[in-house]
Amino acid sequence: MYTLREGKIEDLPRVLELINELAIYEKAPEEVTNTIEMMEKDGFGENPVFGTILCVKEETSEIIGLAIYYYRYSTWKGKRIYLEDLIVTQSERGNGAGKLLFDRIMEKGIEENCTGMMWQVLDWNEPAINFYRKYGARLEAGWLNAHLQDYEIKQILAQ
Repeated sequence: MYTLREGKIEDLPRVLELINELAIYEKAPEEVTNTIEMMEKDGFGENPVFGTILCVKEETSEIIGLAIYYYRYSTWKGKRIYLEDLIVTQSERGNGAGKLLFDRIMEKGIEENCTGMMWQVLDWNEPAINFYRKYGARLEAGWLNAHLQDYEIKQILAQ
C-alpha cells in the first residue's frame, strides 16, 4: 500500500504542503515561515542540516506522509536522532503510514550509531500520544521549550 523513500529536492513543494497541513492541525498556521528556498538550502545545500523520509501511496504515487529528522548531541547520552516532525495527511491516518515512518526513523538512528531517538508531542494531541505510547515511549514532564526568533536575537545582540 505504501513505500518509503528518501526525499528529493523536487519533493519540497509537497513537503511544505504537508508542513502547512500539520500547522493547521496544531492550530498554528501563522507560525510557518519556512520556504521551499530555505528547505532547498538547508536540506540539499552544501551543509544539509535535516533529512526527510517520504511515504508514498503506491496506487497513486502521491506523497501522503513524511518524517523530518536531524542529529543532535546530548552531553549526557551522545549522538541522538531527533524526529522533528512525523506528518501523515488527514485522509491516510490510521492506515499504517505513521508506523512505517516512525519505524524507519528508529532504524536510521541505529544505522547511524545513535544512542536513542527524541521528539516532542503537544500535550493535547491524544492520537499522537496514544501512538507513541504503543511503542512504550516515555513522555517527560518538567521540561519547558524555550526559543528566540532571529529578529529577537538581533535585537538582544544590538543592545
